[in-house]
Amino acid sequence: MELFRIGFLPITVIDLIDIAFVAYLLYNAYLFIKGTMASRMVLGLLIIVMISWFTELVDMSASWKIFSQLKTIWIIAFVIIFQPELRRFLLYIGQNPVVRRIVQSHSTEFLKEIVDACEELSRKNIGALIVIAKRTGLKGIIDTGIPLDARVSRQLLTSIFNPRSPLHDGAVIIQNEIMEAARCILPLTSNPNLGRTLGTRHRAAIGLSEQTDALVVVVSEETGKISIVEDGKIEIGLSPESLESRLKESYTHQHVEKKSLHDIFNLESR
Repeated sequence: MELFRIGFLPITVIDLIDIAFVAYLLYNAYLFIKGTMASRMVLGLLIIVMISWFTELVDMSASWKIFSQLKTIWIIAFVIIFQPELRRFLLYIGQNPVVRRIVQSHSTEFLKEIVDACEELSRKNIGALIVIAKRTGLKGIIDTGIPLDARVSRQLLTSIFNPRSPLHDGAVIIQNEIMEAARCILPLTSNPNLGRTLGTRHRAAIGLSEQTDALVVVVSEETGKISIVEDGKIEIGLSPESLESRLKESYTHQHVEKKSLHDIFNLESR
C-alpha cells in the first residue's frame, strides 16, 4: 500500500521497514567498529568504492578498471585481516536481546552451572539468592540492580556472592538463560505463618514467588542449606542432585507448556 511519494518514487510500508532495518544494522555496525582499526579500513574501502563509482560515471575506463579490481582485493583483504572482529560482530548480533527472544535454544546447560555454584557456596556457607525468570517478565526487579548481561557460569556466580564482592548483597536475575543483573532487590513476603528461622533471603525469595512465576534458589549463609522456592512454597535442604532435578523439571515443564499453548493457538487459527 502506497503511503506517499517522493518525486516519482512511491513509498510503501515495506519500504519504511526496509529502511529502518538497514539503518539499525548500519548503526550497530558503526557502534561496533567505532574507535578501532577496522573503522579506518572501512573508510578506506568506502573511498575506493566512491572513486570507482566516479570513474565509471565520467567514463574513465582505465581508472575504473584499476579501482574496481582494487575494490575486490580490498574487500578480500578486509575479511582476512579482520576475521576476529567479524566473528565478534556476529557474536554481538547473536547476543542482542531482541535476537535472543526470537531464537531461544532452551538448553539446560546453564542449570548445571547454577547447581555447581550452589554446591560450592553451600560448602563454604556463603549466602546466595538466584532468580530464574520464566514466563513473567522481571524488568522492574532487574532495574533495581546492576546490569550484567553475561553468560551463566559457576565461576561468575561464586564471585558475585563472595562476601567481599560489592555485588553479593541482593539477588542475581537470570532471564532467557542470561544473567541480566546482580544486587537486585526483591519484595519481602508478608505471610505471617512463616517460621522465624527463615532469614531475609528466604523471605525475599518467597515474596517474589508469590507475585511472579519465577523460580528462586537460596543458599543459607547460616546453615549452608540449599532451598528452592516456587509459587510461594519453599523446599529446604535440597542436595545438589535434587536441586538439579527440580530445576530441570520446572524449566522443561515451562517450555512444554509454552509449546502446548502455541499448538492450541495455531489449531484455533486454522
